[in-house]
Amino acid sequence: MAHINCFLCTHTFPEWYHAVEANAQLLRFAKGEVIFRQGEQIRGFYFLHSGSVKVHKHWVDDRELIIKFAGEGELLGHRAIGQDQLYPVSATAVEPVTACFITPAFFRTTLMANHEFAYQVILFFANELQKAEEGMRKLVQMDVKSRIAENLLKLQSFFGRDDEGFIRSTLTRQDIASYAGTTYETLFKTINEWEQEGWITTSGKKIAIIHPTSLEGVIR
Repeated sequence: MAHINCFLCTHTFPEWYHAVEANAQLLRFAKGEVIFRQGEQIRGFYFLHSGSVKVHKHWVDDRELIIKFAGEGELLGHRAIGQDQLYPVSATAVEPVTACFITPAFFRTTLMANHEFAYQVILFFANELQKAEEGMRKLVQMDVKSRIAENLLKLQSFFGRDDEGFIRSTLTRQDIASYAGTTYETLFKTINEWEQEGWITTSGKKIAIIHPTSLEGVIR
């Protein structure tokens, strides 16, 4: 039976669902569990039903760069499509995740049998490429405070807010620094500065954006 949040089920024709049921596995990952690692041989593709995942890779000086956060309805493992057949990035669950897993062979068969699915995969790739290029441009051209401000706003948009107004995630400060392409020390100093300004407030790991327009004003 098709899952409403599954990219695979959403874009294949109903007659293909029996093939999906016969070839797909429903997998669950705990918070902090690695789904696949950079440099590993590709095992297959993951279609997220629920939860969220950080997609990250090794950067300079053994530091980690978080490329994106992926949520329900998205595809993981697609970056390994190519001649090397290796995962060029890692994926780790930042909260409990449920995903549909298929092998590369069944992925290829599904592409050839479902024109709409193939078209949607192409659109997904194009969108991912645009985001990756924009991310690299910002990493090079934007100053650190601009990147931190923009990424805090993006995290709020992605995870949403809890009843107290805090960003609904338990990301560490190191995760946020890795997402902004900066160091923990720089992030810590900037957050303290903005908290003194009254733009944000914190409670343990949690961050609440009090004045989003002030953060938007930092971005340039």
